[in-house]
Amino acid sequence: IHPSDCITPSPPPVRVSAYFNWHFPHMAKPRLVYISNATEIGTIYSRAELAAIKQVCEKNGLILFLDGARIGTALASKANDMTLSDILELTDIFWIGGTKNGALLGEAVVVKDARLSSEFEFYVKQHGSLLAKGRVIGAQFAELFEGDLYFELARKANLAAESLSSGIAQGGFSVYAATETNQVFAVLPLGLIKVLKESFSFYVWEKCGDDEAVIRLLTTWATEGAQVERFVEMVHSWTG
Repeated sequence: IHPSDCITPSPPPVRVSAYFNWHFPHMAKPRLVYISNATEIGTIYSRAELAAIKQVCEKNGLILFLDGARIGTALASKANDMTLSDILELTDIFWIGGTKNGALLGEAVVVKDARLSSEFEFYVKQHGSLLAKGRVIGAQFAELFEGDLYFELARKANLAAESLSSGIAQGGFSVYAATETNQVFAVLPLGLIKVLKESFSFYVWEKCGDDEAVIRLLTTWATEGAQVERFVEMVHSWTG
C-alpha cells in the first residue's frame, strides 16, 4: 500500500492502491492489506470505510487484516457504528486485543477463511509464540467477555481520554487528531511539555515548528479521574 494513498479514516470512498510485482522476481508480491482499528492516531474506521477497503481487496485478490489491539476502545467509541460481527464480515483476519484492554497479555486471533487457518498452529510454533500455559490466555478472554466487562473497561478508558482532551482544549490548546478512543494527541509548547514530563509519562509524537510538539497521551481502564484533573490543572496553570 503506497503511503500517499488514503488508507486511514476519511470520508468514503477510501482509496487503496495495490502495487503488483512489475519487476518480477525483484519485488515482493502484494498479498495482504494491514490496517488498525483504532488507528495509530486514535481515530476509528466507519463501517462504510471498512467495506470500501474490503471491496478493493477482493477486487485485487488481497487479504484484509485488521490489527485489533485497540478494538475494544474502537468499538466502544461514541463515533463507532460497527460491531464485532461487522468486523468479522468485512475482514479476513483480525485479532481482539487483550493486552491493551485489561488482560495480562495476549490477543485472540480470528481467522474467517479455513484456507488461511489450516496451518495456524504450525505458524504459532514456528515463530516462537506457543506458550506452555496457553490456556491462561484463553481464560482471560473468557472472563473479559463474561457479560459486558470487555467493553466496560474500554468505555472507561475512552471517557478518561475525552475528559483529558476536553480539558486541554479548555486550556487554549489544540489536538492533532479527533479524540475518538483512548488516545489524545495534544499540541503543546515545548516548555510546557518539559514541565509535564516531570510528573507524567508520555512521549513526543512529532515536532510542530520551532516551539511546539505533538505529544501522545494514553488512558486505560485503570486511569483515575484525579490523574486527569492533575494533568489538566498543570496545563491550565502554564504561563509560558
